[in-house]
Amino acid sequence: MNPAGATIPLCNSAALAKDGPRRLNHLNLTVTDVIAAAAFLVKWFGLTDQGGNAGMTLLTDRPGFDGMILTLMKARPDRFGGYPETFHIGFFIESRDKIDDLADRLRESGYEAAVPEDTGHSYCFYVQAPGGFTVEVGA
Repeated sequence: MNPAGATIPLCNSAALAKDGPRRLNHLNLTVTDVIAAAAFLVKWFGLTDQGGNAGMTLLTDRPGFDGMILTLMKARPDRFGGYPETFHIGFFIESRDKIDDLADRLRESGYEAAVPEDTGHSYCFYVQAPGGFTVEVGA
């Protein structure tokens, strides 16, 4: 809503009806440590590192650039105060057993992974990732 209270359309619905929905290309995640965050997401969640450096790295959920691109960008300490409490990225895994196993392995490796639980919308846990963000893992 705008300040006057009127609803503002987020897109041209006529164009959507004609052309179909748009494909989400990428998300940018600001992190305090690009290299550590990328290594974590590649090792534990199977993302593909498409290259980068300590300032910016591109990760994908498929080989090449046909899938979702997650861009990790180095936070500027003078401008980045961290994410809001409920901000997170999420991955879904096939079964509860695999959720339990991954949570155990993350904890054994020193990560702060919560014990998985039923939340009403999934069986999941949250883990603090290097780089200053939270990951939800659910089934």
